[in-house]
Amino acid sequence: MKVAVDPGKDASNREKPGLSLARADEIDLRAAFVLADDRQDYGEPRWRAYGMMDGRLHMLAFTFRDGTLRAISLRRANAKENKRYG
Repeated sequence: MKVAVDPGKDASNREKPGLSLARADEIDLRAAFVLADDRQDYGEPRWRAYGMMDGRLHMLAFTFRDGTLRAISLRRANAKENKRYG
Protein backbone atom coordinates (compact mmCIF):
# COMPACT_ATOMS: atom_id res chain seq x y z
CA MET A 1 0.00 0.00 0.00
CA LYS A 2 1.27 3.45 -0.87
CA VAL A 3 1.91 5.64 2.19
CA ALA A 4 2.21 9.44 2.14
CA VAL A 5 4.06 11.24 4.90
CA ASP A 6 4.31 14.94 5.69
CA PRO A 7 8.05 15.60 6.29
CA GLY A 8 7.42 18.02 9.18
CA LYS A 9 5.00 15.67 10.93
CA ASP A 10 7.40 12.77 10.32
CA ALA A 11 10.27 14.69 11.94
CA SER A 12 8.06 15.45 14.94
CA ASN A 13 6.96 11.81 15.23
CA ARG A 14 10.56 10.57 14.95
CA GLU A 15 11.52 12.88 17.82
CA LYS A 16 8.66 11.74 20.03
CA PRO A 17 7.54 8.92 20.17
CA GLY A 18 10.60 7.85 18.15
CA LEU A 19 9.04 6.25 15.07
CA SER A 20 9.07 7.36 11.45
CA LEU A 21 5.63 7.65 9.90
CA ALA A 22 7.14 5.98 6.83
CA ARG A 23 6.92 2.72 8.81
CA ALA A 24 3.10 2.88 8.67
CA ASP A 25 3.10 0.29 5.90
CA GLU A 26 4.46 -2.26 8.40
CA ILE A 27 1.06 -2.39 10.13
CA ASP A 28 -1.10 -4.98 8.36
CA LEU A 29 -4.47 -3.22 8.20
CA ARG A 30 -6.18 -6.50 7.26
CA ALA A 31 -5.12 -8.01 10.60
CA ALA A 32 -5.37 -4.80 12.66
CA PHE A 33 -8.28 -3.63 14.79
CA VAL A 34 -9.43 -0.50 12.93
CA LEU A 35 -11.96 2.00 14.23
CA ALA A 36 -13.21 5.39 13.08
CA ASP A 37 -11.67 8.30 14.94
CA ASP A 38 -14.74 10.44 15.53
CA ARG A 39 -13.59 12.10 18.75
CA GLN A 40 -13.77 15.43 16.92
CA ASP A 41 -14.44 16.82 13.45
CA TYR A 42 -11.14 16.66 11.57
CA GLY A 43 -12.68 17.80 8.30
CA GLU A 44 -12.00 14.35 6.81
CA PRO A 45 -12.61 10.75 7.87
CA ARG A 46 -9.84 9.44 10.12
CA TRP A 47 -9.12 6.03 11.54
CA ARG A 48 -7.05 4.45 14.28
CA ALA A 49 -5.53 1.04 13.65
CA TYR A 50 -4.12 -1.18 16.39
CA GLY A 51 -1.71 -3.69 14.92
CA MET A 52 1.57 -5.46 15.50
CA MET A 53 4.96 -4.06 14.53
CA ASP A 54 8.31 -5.26 15.90
CA GLY A 55 6.44 -7.79 18.06
CA ARG A 56 4.52 -5.07 19.93
CA LEU A 57 1.10 -3.50 19.57
CA HIS A 58 1.17 -0.07 17.91
CA MET A 59 -1.43 2.59 17.13
CA LEU A 60 -1.52 4.18 13.69
CA ALA A 61 -3.75 7.21 13.08
CA PHE A 62 -4.41 7.71 9.38
CA THR A 63 -6.69 8.92 6.63
CA PHE A 64 -6.94 8.24 2.91
CA ARG A 65 -6.36 10.94 0.32
CA ASP A 66 -6.59 10.16 -3.38
CA GLY A 67 -6.31 6.43 -2.67
CA THR A 68 -3.13 6.86 -0.62
CA LEU A 69 -2.83 6.14 3.09
CA ARG A 70 -1.75 9.35 4.81
CA ALA A 71 -0.05 8.55 8.13
CA ILE A 72 -0.87 11.06 10.87
CA SER A 73 0.63 9.44 13.96
CA LEU A 74 2.40 6.19 14.84
CA ARG A 75 3.32 5.09 18.34
CA ARG A 76 3.46 2.08 20.63
CA ALA A 77 0.12 1.31 22.22
CA ASN A 78 -0.23 2.38 25.84
CA ALA A 79 -1.17 -0.01 28.68
CA LYS A 80 -4.91 0.66 28.35
CA GLU A 81 -4.80 0.05 24.58
CA ASN A 82 -2.73 -3.11 25.05
CA LYS A 83 -5.32 -4.46 27.47
CA ARG A 84 -8.22 -3.57 25.17
CA TYR A 85 -6.80 -4.44 21.72
CA GLY A 86 -3.70 -6.54 22.40
